[in-house]
Amino acid sequence: MLGGILLLAVVAMNVYSVIGTVVWKPFAGDFEMTQVGLAIAVFAFLPYCQLTRSNVTADIFTARAPDRLVAVFTFVAALVALAFSLLLAWRMYYGMLDQKEYEYTTIVLRFPHWIAYIPILFSLFLLSIAAFITGTETFSEIRKANNNG
Repeated sequence: MLGGILLLAVVAMNVYSVIGTVVWKPFAGDFEMTQVGLAIAVFAFLPYCQLTRSNVTADIFTARAPDRLVAVFTFVAALVALAFSLLLAWRMYYGMLDQKEYEYTTIVLRFPHWIAYIPILFSLFLLSIAAFITGTETFSEIRKANNNG
């Protein structure tokens, strides 16, 4: 939801900037805010994609595989997503601290880079929870299949 709203805001800003360039004054710093907005939007979509199991998959390799094997692969993917989200959150937290310490800002608007890290870190936290949930669900499916089969 947040990612979609943010994406729409970025599109609206770009439309305003393009029309503004022709009709009146363009939006200064639109390129910078597009970069920041899209980075945040991409990370905001990750927990949703994990929960709905909408991540990109290579179904060509599992199209004829038994359901149990597909469930094992899904479980491993959830573990990888969990590990990846925690690793990335850990490193991005320290990246945020560096950005804040050295006072990095965008060129035109002087927008502090570290502020963009806050919603990204929150999204990574939600991704880790989503990965844990999907991993738990998939593990239950595997156990149920083993008990029934």
